[in-house]
Amino acid sequence: MKNLFLAATAATFAVATGAAAQTVGVSWSNFQEERWKTDEAAMVGALEAAGATYISADAQSSSAKQLSDIESLIAQGAEVLIVLAQDTQAIIPAVQAAADEGIPVIAYDRLIEDPRAFYLTFDNIEVGRMQARAVFEAQPTGNYVMIKGSPTDPNADFLRGGQQEILQAAIDAGDITIVGEAYTDGWLPANAQRNMEQILTAADNNVDAVVASNDGTAGGVVAALTAQGMEGIPVSGQDGDHAALNRVALGTQTVSVWKDARDLGAAAGEIAVALAGGAAMADVDGAVEWTSPSDTTMTARFLEPVPITADNLSTVTDAGWITVEALCQGVSGGPAPCN
Repeated sequence: MKNLFLAATAATFAVATGAAAQTVGVSWSNFQEERWKTDEAAMVGALEAAGATYISADAQSSSAKQLSDIESLIAQGAEVLIVLAQDTQAIIPAVQAAADEGIPVIAYDRLIEDPRAFYLTFDNIEVGRMQARAVFEAQPTGNYVMIKGSPTDPNADFLRGGQQEILQAAIDAGDITIVGEAYTDGWLPANAQRNMEQILTAADNNVDAVVASNDGTAGGVVAALTAQGMEGIPVSGQDGDHAALNRVALGTQTVSVWKDARDLGAAAGEIAVALAGGAAMADVDGAVEWTSPSDTTMTARFLEPVPITADNLSTVTDAGWITVEALCQGVSGGPAPCN
């Protein structure tokens, strides 16, 4: 009788505190990228703090698998879905399936162009501006290469638009010439490296700077440049991957726009709990009305990014994002805090 009484009391308390039986399903497009593990840890921490349960699936870069993953998450009792979409168009049937079950959807870091999805991300147009600005400051003239993200991810074009805003005047003046431009299927570093190698061959290595859209693609670019003895020309990236920050310290990457994944993951967990508890999307803290590129009115929240260059590397060590040892591996007499 005592155990039954304690169980009933605990259940009553859970209901009273709003923490009862919330199950949050998370669909990752490809969990192999370094940064998603950081996002996940923050997300799980926020969910556990709210008494919610985390379940997840890895689509392994397959749009078809992501659809079946989401079906499975719904079948497992997910009351809200956080979706890092592999393909913004292919994912729409999953949003419909969730809507049919009354399950809220959070479009995590990548746009799902559907008003039924709450869009949570960093300001990706500003990320693109920051990337191009840092490269332009380092190399204001010459031949540029634009290594874009995945053609199935709207972020690729948001970034490219922000980059163009910064470079357009110099292009119009004839100071900068774009000698190569390519999307990177799946954001995969190997594909970025292959694209860069082909562009270098076509341009007879006459390249002065590369605007790469994330740290994975930047890694592929740097590998291609290094093979030609060209390491050290300006290259951009984003995400604050540890390897990329080390490249910034080494001088083979100019900037990594840091989007603190801990903040994004925690925000997703908090928003998921609120939506599962019946909150309206417009009532989410920090929510704004936003119009997508195809004029879809959505509810969104945008976090602020920070460009990390050799001038402010201590920002990421001071924040506990990376250790000084990891940041400065192989660096001799480099920028602070490596000096």
